[in-house]
Amino acid sequence: MSIPSQYDVVIVGAGVVGSSLGATFGRQGRRVLLIERDWAEPDRIVGELLQPGGVRALEKLGLRQCLEGIDAIDVVGYAISYHGENVSIPYASDPNTPEKTLEGRSFHHGRFVAKLRGAAKDSPNVTVLEATVNEIISDKVTRRVLGVRCTNKKTEQSEYYYGSLTVVADGTFSKFRRDYISTPVQIRSHFVGIVLKDAIIPSPFHGHVILGDHPPILVYQIGTHETRMLVDVQGKLPSAANGDLKRRLEEVVTASIPACLVPSFKAALKTERLRSMPNSYLPPSANDTHGLLLLGDAYNMRHPLTGGGMTVALNDIVLISNLLSPARVPSLDDTNLVVSQLNEFYWKRKNLSTVINILAQALYALFAADDSRLRRLQKGCFRYFQRGGIYVSEPIGLLSGILPVPFLLITHFFHVALYSIYVLFKGASWSQYPALTLESVFVFWKACQVVFPVLWSEWR
Repeated sequence: MSIPSQYDVVIVGAGVVGSSLGATFGRQGRRVLLIERDWAEPDRIVGELLQPGGVRALEKLGLRQCLEGIDAIDVVGYAISYHGENVSIPYASDPNTPEKTLEGRSFHHGRFVAKLRGAAKDSPNVTVLEATVNEIISDKVTRRVLGVRCTNKKTEQSEYYYGSLTVVADGTFSKFRRDYISTPVQIRSHFVGIVLKDAIIPSPFHGHVILGDHPPILVYQIGTHETRMLVDVQGKLPSAANGDLKRRLEEVVTASIPACLVPSFKAALKTERLRSMPNSYLPPSANDTHGLLLLGDAYNMRHPLTGGGMTVALNDIVLISNLLSPARVPSLDDTNLVVSQLNEFYWKRKNLSTVINILAQALYALFAADDSRLRRLQKGCFRYFQRGGIYVSEPIGLLSGILPVPFLLITHFFHVALYSIYVLFKGASWSQYPALTLESVFVFWKACQVVFPVLWSEWR
């Protein structure tokens, strides 16, 4: 049976975003075409931890079942190691049900995506197609996006599909982003990923962040027998082909991770293939192209250190599916109304996306500290968490996507800066105070340099 050429929504990319959005729009009665170049289970090294705010968004979308049957691991908080000292940062209680502790999930990314794709395929009004999208088609006069031209994988023929709304959700390496977003993607480092088999985890059901005289190392389970390790590598990646990358990891990681992880790490280094992903930052931009919507990593990225990407994306889908619901927008052909709703989307998403994005970029700057002032802020941040109480519960509420309050984030960030200065003076002699007073000014200024450029990028 031939596939129709006209739809309400054409979605490019069937990852976390495209599949979730396709299922949601289909259930609303929209005719959806979901295009993916390869429907085989994907295999990637990030997008493996879903914060509680993302789990809650899945529930709102009616897709909570996609976390079942994939050997997902409960995540109850974080464990941070700083030069051998440790602090536990548990998720807070659910504000709606205080007796219930929030939980995230970690998993193999491909298994989760496969479940979401299955939900999309099973949804009414959704047609799926395996094809490579070659071009976004626009009206040459009005520049309104009309649909896509793609190459059908089965027939190898060029085909055209038209939609009242075309959604670009083709991920980190989006081939269409540059045509609609002028802001360049910033890449500060790469994560090198490796899977540890049957590793002994220092704090089960926690995401681990290991800090020291090196960029951060992340460790978290993604299955009953598999644990993901991500090692941040700044600058140009050493060559994997000649063994330089393996030697770098062996040198840095073995001396930094808890002893219980060393045997599984050494075993994995001998057998596992080292893989890398760029750690990218792309602030959001307002949508001004009629007939087009960019979502997910094609639209907005932050450093994956805090695992907030899918939480932002899924909450974006909750918001956009509400703003573009048939009750609010009876016909997606009404492009003026659609653009008006997308402008509302741009501002309504700000609270959550700003919190997650700034946290990701600011914490990475501190955790990957490459100068003395950032190292002072890193130490102050760790000591701040050691205070417990609201100094832990509110920051983890922000990170987990449960407290989307930018003002609260900025408040805690500068509390960390001031506490770093307090730690600087603590135990010092009076004779050191003049030099430390000058140093404290530089530390505070460095904190401003970390947070204000990101804040400006998010709210401009």
